[in-house]
Amino acid sequence: MSDNDTKKPTGDAQPPPKGAPTDTPAAKIGPEPSNPPAAPKADAPPVAASSTTPPKPPAPPAGGPPKPPPPKNPGFVTCTVDGKEVVVKPGTNMIDAAKTVGSEIPYYCYHPRLSIAANCRICLVEASNAPKMVPACQTPLAEGQVINTTSPKVKEQRRSVMEFLLLNHPVDCSICDQAGECKLQDYYMKYDYRPSRLEGGKALKNKRKVLGPRVVLDQERCILCTRCVRFMNEIPKEPQLGVFGRGSHERIDVFPGNELSSNYSLNTVDVCPVGALLSRDFRFRARAWFLSATPSVCTGCSRGCAIYADWMSQDTYRYRPRENEAINKSWMCDQGRLSYKSLNLGRVLNASVGRRATQAKDTAQPVLSRVEAAKAAAQALQPLAKSTKLAVLASPLLSNEDLLAGLTFAKATLGVQDVYVGGRPQGDADHFLMTADKNPNRKGLELIARGLGLTLKPFEDLTAAIRAGKVKALYALGTEVPSGEEAFAQAAAQLEVFVAQALSESAVTAQATVLLPVAAHIEDEGSFVQQDGIIQRFRKAYPSKGEAVPHWRWLSEIHRALGSTQAWTSARDVFRELSAQVAEFASFNWDQASPPDREKPGINPLPAGADGRPAGYREFGTPRVRGI
Repeated sequence: MSDNDTKKPTGDAQPPPKGAPTDTPAAKIGPEPSNPPAAPKADAPPVAASSTTPPKPPAPPAGGPPKPPPPKNPGFVTCTVDGKEVVVKPGTNMIDAAKTVGSEIPYYCYHPRLSIAANCRICLVEASNAPKMVPACQTPLAEGQVINTTSPKVKEQRRSVMEFLLLNHPVDCSICDQAGECKLQDYYMKYDYRPSRLEGGKALKNKRKVLGPRVVLDQERCILCTRCVRFMNEIPKEPQLGVFGRGSHERIDVFPGNELSSNYSLNTVDVCPVGALLSRDFRFRARAWFLSATPSVCTGCSRGCAIYADWMSQDTYRYRPRENEAINKSWMCDQGRLSYKSLNLGRVLNASVGRRATQAKDTAQPVLSRVEAAKAAAQALQPLAKSTKLAVLASPLLSNEDLLAGLTFAKATLGVQDVYVGGRPQGDADHFLMTADKNPNRKGLELIARGLGLTLKPFEDLTAAIRAGKVKALYALGTEVPSGEEAFAQAAAQLEVFVAQALSESAVTAQATVLLPVAAHIEDEGSFVQQDGIIQRFRKAYPSKGEAVPHWRWLSEIHRALGSTQAWTSARDVFRELSAQVAEFASFNWDQASPPDREKPGINPLPAGADGRPAGYREFGTPRVRGI
């Protein structure tokens, strides 16, 4: 067979004749185009070379793109949350915005004063401008946005998150100190309320990991919200905590070789929304639902942090920070937290006459009534009135009301012009809240003394004057001394008359010839002036221990024993009558400055807690004191 036979074309196609031009379409090599271009007509105009370039896009309209409509409320963001219109400042997140219209969005990891982590995912909500659910803590509101926090999809998401968080949780609520304050309990009852579907054992971790001298960690209860880690990094700027491990073995812990020793370590217990971080001081001491909370002021130093005092019967169990933007925001130091212990132990509970230091230990002190004790003090002080042998010692631990009553009595009745300043000794300060001055009302003492025209003298001059014999009698409004307590007690033994109004037993009170028990600040109403000149009110928690009464009430009794008609019935009466002498108190409204005895949940949230609800806040009006 020849080559021509093997290469014969099939069908009707014929090979080109010899001598035919090779540039004809039939002679070109390659596949024939499926849609060949149509041949131009004979009378068509020639096509320009540039006709192959793509056409230019249409020009925009002369006015530019349409502008969005102006905001409904200029300077603010207006949106809709659960069918209710919300007007907030730009940058406000959805959690805070929803609270303004009464919609609660649950959260664990979010805290208004910490950076946003958005890792607990229980705050996911539906937004009109997002295809998926968005974390409400991390997402700022946009103009015209519509938020839905109660749709079936959102509810199922919350239930799923709760099931996930409780999957490996030990569920040991019956022995947990956080019971009654725990958001795992509250959110489980509200959003989940189903039995666990876990098959097999739970992941086990360290049940009692001691992080430092004041904090213990239960790693099995931790939900890894990282609030504690962010707090230590961002607020005191002491990064002593971290997240270690991966997956189900991830845990909060201290760095190897270190401990949680910060003076602000107990704030991690406050911000923990579950029972993972616990105070070693408060652990296993009281149930939250047995405690009542009273707004008060910390007396640990001159900073004057706003606090809640949690108490039961006539004992204080703990201090917690109370929201105060001007002073401590949501925090307080550990030293101030533990200062509550002086309210429970070593108190002077009964009035007495005669030096205890010279009496036998087995000799019982005669119990005096308040009237008898005031009469004994008046009889001891009256002969020395307006004498240079009489001195007055004032403590900067006293409230403004006690100092107003005491220093007015010292000037008008006793006739003194100089007042010696006692109080606690100086201590350590830190870089954040704690100050070196451990007296809560030194500023108030200075203002009142200046308003009354009294001169303040250092405490050391009093000790020298007693030893030199220049001072034979002393009237003490508080027996705290800044230095040399034993040396001052020995000097006080030389005094002929020593009338002391004291809070706690000490070597100094043992030398008093007339000892009058006084109430602590937690047992009465009043006010303090902190170091920056801010005046703060505090409320009464429970009745005074023993026969103790406030300083101003003892002064009222002494006035009565001296034949005066002066009779105050409350700290409010003292302030209203005597504060006019102090110019700095003119603008202070004593009644309006009183903190509310009960915060309103959902309306005025407290960032110090997981949900802003004060622990065990059960009291209304006059406290109900158990066992009294």
